[in-house]
Amino acid sequence: MTLPRRQFLRLAAGTAVLPAMSRIASAQTYPSRPVRIIVGFAAGGGVDILARLIGQWLSERLGQPFIVENRPGAGTNIGTEAVVKAAPDGYTLLLVNSANAINATLYGKLNFNFIRDIAPIASMMRQPQVMLVNPSVPAKSVPAFIAYARANPSKVNMASAGSGAPSHLAGELFKIMTGLNIVDVPYRGVAPALTDLLAGQVQVLFTSTGSAIEYIRSDRLRPLAVSTAMRSEALPDIPTMGEFVPGYEASQWYGVGAPRGTPAEVIDRLNKEINAALADPKMKTRFADLGGIAIAGSPADFGKLIADETEKLGKVVRAAKIKPE
Repeated sequence: MTLPRRQFLRLAAGTAVLPAMSRIASAQTYPSRPVRIIVGFAAGGGVDILARLIGQWLSERLGQPFIVENRPGAGTNIGTEAVVKAAPDGYTLLLVNSANAINATLYGKLNFNFIRDIAPIASMMRQPQVMLVNPSVPAKSVPAFIAYARANPSKVNMASAGSGAPSHLAGELFKIMTGLNIVDVPYRGVAPALTDLLAGQVQVLFTSTGSAIEYIRSDRLRPLAVSTAMRSEALPDIPTMGEFVPGYEASQWYGVGAPRGTPAEVIDRLNKEINAALADPKMKTRFADLGGIAIAGSPADFGKLIADETEKLGKVVRAAKIKPE
């Protein structure tokens, strides 16, 4: 049987509309079951706390549990790969952080391409790092420290939370931009690095505000600068590194991503709800308690942040010839 042309066109148009209607219906009913948020670190740390904060918010707003699942190991690569391989349906999400941008260059043979394989949903928080020195170091400002380090080449030891960690990159960027000859001493985490800084075994450390603030308030360690372009609300009296080293910026940042191919309607709904959380006064206070500030934006904004940071941090990894532990 041959259909009249007009009837055929009506049927064809209706068929074309069905997938779009199906996607819209799927987004309207999303989520219909529990959602996993994969965190590439062990439970109890700042990233885990952030994931649980946003998970609780999304659970309350969307009516389904958002369950945090910790997959530590290989500098967050194990957790990231689990999300890359998951079904792109919005039910497996990734707590994205600056380590993902570093790893794109740090690890030569990954089973995924982060920028290609993870769809950005929303940025959440930017967290400054703080340049700390042991009180025995005579320098009380960044210019004084630079002069001290230049007068003592290869005699100043800089601790880091591990080779390729965000704190390590912050220190290496400082070395590159100032031309200082400082010895890097990597540790397996920030806790042992802080212990040796307190004991005077090393002289300087870049670390997150959350890790540093207790020691700053008790005058056990001396802060010289924060790493963000703007001063930290948690430490308003501490200058930025950029005030002394123009163009320096090396903050940690966090957001949420999903497997490539996740429906745009689902991504947009999650973006809307996450941005609502970032505007909530109570959530802002919780972020401030972690030493960070909320950074809202579209999926495209977050994608640009990831791409820009991957390029910037990749240059530091290559220039400093950093290798994974």
